[in-house]
Amino acid sequence: MTSIVETSIMAPAKASKQVASDWLWTYHEEPHRTRRHEIIKAHPEVTKLCGPEPLTKYVVLFVVSIQIFCAYILQSTPVFSYRFFLTAYIVGATANQNLFLAIHEISHNLAFRSAFANRMIAVFANLPIGLPYSAAFRPYHLTHHKALGVDGLDTDLPSRFEAIFLDSVLGKAFFCTFQILFYALRPMMVYRIPFTKLHFFNVTAQLVFDATLVKTCGWNALVYLVMSSFLAGSLHPCAGHFIAEHYVFERPKPSPKDAISDDPVPVETYSYYGPLNFFTYNVGLHNEHHDFPAIPWTRLWKLREIAKEFYEPLPRHTSWSYVIWQFIWDGDVSLWSRVRREQWVGSGRKVTAGWTKEEIGNMNDAIKRED
Repeated sequence: MTSIVETSIMAPAKASKQVASDWLWTYHEEPHRTRRHEIIKAHPEVTKLCGPEPLTKYVVLFVVSIQIFCAYILQSTPVFSYRFFLTAYIVGATANQNLFLAIHEISHNLAFRSAFANRMIAVFANLPIGLPYSAAFRPYHLTHHKALGVDGLDTDLPSRFEAIFLDSVLGKAFFCTFQILFYALRPMMVYRIPFTKLHFFNVTAQLVFDATLVKTCGWNALVYLVMSSFLAGSLHPCAGHFIAEHYVFERPKPSPKDAISDDPVPVETYSYYGPLNFFTYNVGLHNEHHDFPAIPWTRLWKLREIAKEFYEPLPRHTSWSYVIWQFIWDGDVSLWSRVRREQWVGSGRKVTAGWTKEEIGNMNDAIKRED
């Protein structure tokens, strides 16, 4: 299988000085806000797709049950055995990747209309992951949407330290193997969020669950869940989405920060329309998701169908597995291959982590049209 860019990337950005390693700096705003307005203008009916998906809670319950059952049946299986490892890799990693992305979906309030109910089911979905993270994930992720590529705000961006020290085949292989740790720890290095009652509840519920699991099934059961989480963010086909979503795979030469280009930037979000979307809440439809984060996973294909003239021309990946392979071995792709922007964008608007009342109101209005 191959990973392709089906349309050519725009021309290289002009810069006063070319450097060997730097981000793709731009003054342009992230593209999704603009395209969202254009799609709504051309197809106002897409707003009817917004709102919670009742199916989500049943999928979460099913996958949580699978993981608890697997942890139970492996309680007496040696950790260093083919049976244990293959179950963790094939079943556990796929299931926990599904739960990662269930929490991602729920962070947009797309399981229930009640914010409280969404927070609670996110904590529930977190249980088989073994470590508490759902409460912390949501504010960081919403900022990623609000401030895509913005230096100092978007924690999905690799740090300069990562880009420098992992700028080799071995370095990129290390990153792909342990990327779940980078995604878990990096946000706290960029900025801290307040520790709230929800965080406390998330931690407490996870500790109680883990302790109960160990007491009833032994340590192997908990090791299975934690191993599943690690493998889900390692060299696993579904983990390819972490890299596929926003790394630029056909990139122009980078420009230094003091020569930020005002030229069009490369496409910075890639979609994937392959079969692994079945296991991952259609996260492969990533342009569609960023354009309309209030549309749930079950209706993203409908969005693409309605607004196909906007999505067909965009580059896409055809294999998440090949994305990992290409990322490691292609010398033109690295952790530097990300579009980065300052908070002040070319339109004169300052990008911030918070959502304005107007933006929240527009999103709520769109959801209400679903009623």
